[in-house]
Amino acid sequence: MVKPGFVVPEKIRESTRFYPYFKDCIGAIDGTHIPAMVTGHDTSSYKNRYGTISQNVLAACNFDLEFIYVISGWEGSAYDFKVLSDALTRRNGLKVPQGKYFLGDCGFPNRRQFLTPFRGVCYHLQDFAGQGRDPENTKELFNLRHASLRNVVERIFGIFKSRFTIFKTTPPFSYRTQAELVLACAGLHNFLRKECRSDEFPVEPDNKDSSSFSINEGEDFGPFFESQEQERENANAWRAALATNMWNDVGNV
Repeated sequence: MVKPGFVVPEKIRESTRFYPYFKDCIGAIDGTHIPAMVTGHDTSSYKNRYGTISQNVLAACNFDLEFIYVISGWEGSAYDFKVLSDALTRRNGLKVPQGKYFLGDCGFPNRRQFLTPFRGVCYHLQDFAGQGRDPENTKELFNLRHASLRNVVERIFGIFKSRFTIFKTTPPFSYRTQAELVLACAGLHNFLRKECRSDEFPVEPDNKDSSSFSINEGEDFGPFFESQEQERENANAWRAALATNMWNDVGNV
């Protein structure tokens, strides 16, 4: 995996839509489901909300479409925030540099290290598609720009699955090997990005529909987050300030 960057990413630095609001953002994080073969009495726990057997893979990536961190092997029924909690508590887990953060969707808690959209407000790019569908308030504008940046993780999943077509079906290996195969291919993907830059694949949209997973602000996100009420409030205030600054700057143009 590549190391997180400390300089402002070019995609953010060269766009007035994103700079300076997201200047400390180093990438995006999300989960995706990969078909899995599981046998025994634990099969039901690997069934995702679409009714298929899968492993839930959580990944963080940068804006150059490279994987920074990947954790595989979680049951398909596991929510993304539960997998994230595991990733953050592992000895060799996900590390977020001081003062930096990733963008996440509404399946994650809003924290200083993981900036998420406003819930109950449009936040998918398709929500803003169509003539005359411009943001009407601070929260919509923030969510639109947030989604435009966070889309990089959906793109990398699309490229990953198009490049390694073995993940379109259930691999005929033990479950441990299936999980390790994801990690091996993620490393190979990074190598190809650096050495070949040949990602001319028809990017297939991820079937994950985050809008169908509704979480209320302040909901219990598990043992890693549940005792951090003050951090949640500070992160929400920080997000609100970013949204207000964006809106005011648009109005002054």
